[in-house]
Amino acid sequence: MQLTNRAKKTDKSELSLFEKSYLPSIATGLGITIKHFFQAKQTIEYPEQKRYLGPVFRGHHILKRDEEGRERCTACGLCAVACPAEAISMVAQERVKGEEHLYREEKYAAVYEINMLRCIFCGLCEEACPKQAVYLRHDTFVPVFTDRSDVIYGKDQLVEDMTHRYQRDAWTKEDAMKLWK
Repeated sequence: MQLTNRAKKTDKSELSLFEKSYLPSIATGLGITIKHFFQAKQTIEYPEQKRYLGPVFRGHHILKRDEEGRERCTACGLCAVACPAEAISMVAQERVKGEEHLYREEKYAAVYEINMLRCIFCGLCEEACPKQAVYLRHDTFVPVFTDRSDVIYGKDQLVEDMTHRYQRDAWTKEDAMKLWK
């Protein structure tokens, strides 16, 4: 019984003296190498040039703010429940009078932490958030860390900077192709 058409019949005949010297195989390999030598290079000079990662790439986490600069996160905990790696932890706190310009809702995340060693960048936290507060940037990698204390990201590293707001240009591959033409 044959499941696929990928099966190849092998030739089990005796090799000639010329074939035993492997010269045809070496010549074929050198021909492929020379062909690739004259083609356009696929590599890029990374720090100077950056490759477009695509609209579905999941990179650095960010906690979004609304147009007035208030935090969107209400510490509902749905992102932490949806996270299969259990990388997200938070502590909720009630907003006091006078903090209306800082937080949108009555409840906010006083502590919001993501353990980047545990995160698998699945994007389920982004999908679970009802307030659209959690985003995984499609244009930024998570920075390299050399110490374990640098791995747990708190609100100081996650909350969006209002001077450099994150705007996603394209949500689908078709939208991205229009941008890059």
